Amino acid sequence: MGLPPLTVVFLRVSLACVALWIFVIVTGRKIPLGIDVWLAFFIMDVINNVIPFFLIAWGQTHIASGLTSILNATTPLFGVLFAGALLADERITAMKLTGVIIGFIGVIVMVGPSALGGIGNDLWAQLAVLGASVSYAIASVYGRLYKARHIDPIVISACQVTMSSLVLAPIAFYFDNPFSLPVPGIKVWLSIFALAIFSTAIGYVLFFRILLSAGATNVMLVALLIPVTSILLGYFFLGESLQFVHFLGMALIGLGLSAVDGRIWRTVTRASGEVRIK
Repeated sequence: MGLPPLTVVFLRVSLACVALWIFVIVTGRKIPLGIDVWLAFFIMDVINNVIPFFLIAWGQTHIASGLTSILNATTPLFGVLFAGALLADERITAMKLTGVIIGFIGVIVMVGPSALGGIGNDLWAQLAVLGASVSYAIASVYGRLYKARHIDPIVISACQVTMSSLVLAPIAFYFDNPFSLPVPGIKVWLSIFALAIFSTAIGYVLFFRILLSAGATNVMLVALLIPVTSILLGYFFLGESLQFVHFLGMALIGLGLSAVDGRIWRTVTRASGEVRIK
C-alpha cells in the first residue's frame, strides 16, 4: 500500500529535517536565531517549493510531460535575466545567453520537437509551468542573500526543510488525513527514507553550496541536465533505447553549459587570436 503525494512530500522533508538537525547539532554548527533570517527562510520556501510544486503539479494534469520538461528548461533563461539584472557579480553576457539558448535547444531535441505541438493549447496550464520556472529563477537569485549572512550551507538546508515541514504539515493533514491511511510496507518506507536523505537532505546541501559558491545562474543550469539524467537512467535501468537525437541533444546541452561557464571558449578565443598574431 502506497501513500498519497502530499503525505510523501511531507514525510520526505520532515525526515530530511530531522537528519539535518541531528548533523548540525552533533557537529556544533552555529544556528541563526534572528527573526529576519527565519523570515528569509520562509520566503525562500514559498518561492522555491510551495509555488513551483503547486504550479507544476496542476499544469501537468493538463499538458504532456514532454512539453512540461521543455517549459521547465526555461528556468536558466529566466535565471540569467534576473541574476543579470539584480546581482552585481552575475551580469548578463552574450556568452551566457548564447549558452543557455543552445542548452535549451538541446533539451527540445532530446525530448522531441513534437512536444512543442501542444504550444497554444491549455494556455493556462502552460503559463503555470512557466510561472514555476520563473519562481525557481527568483528563488535562486533571492537565495544569494544568504551569502552575505555567512550561514553554513548545511544549516541553511536544515532551516529550509524546517520551514517546508511547517508549511506542508497542515496541507497534508487537511487533504490526506494520513492517520486514517493503512500502514505502508517496508519498501515504501525505505523509498521515503531514500528520498529524504539522498534527494532532499543531501540535495539541499549541494544546492545551497553551489548557489553560494558558483552563483544563481550556474545552480539553475541543472534544469538542462534533468532530461539527460532521465534518458540515461531509462537506458541503464529500464532497458530503453538511446537514439541519435538523444546524443545530439546531449552534445548541444554540453556545448551550452561550456558557453555559460566560458572558460573553454575564452581559451579557444585566446589561442585563435595568438595564432592570427603570429
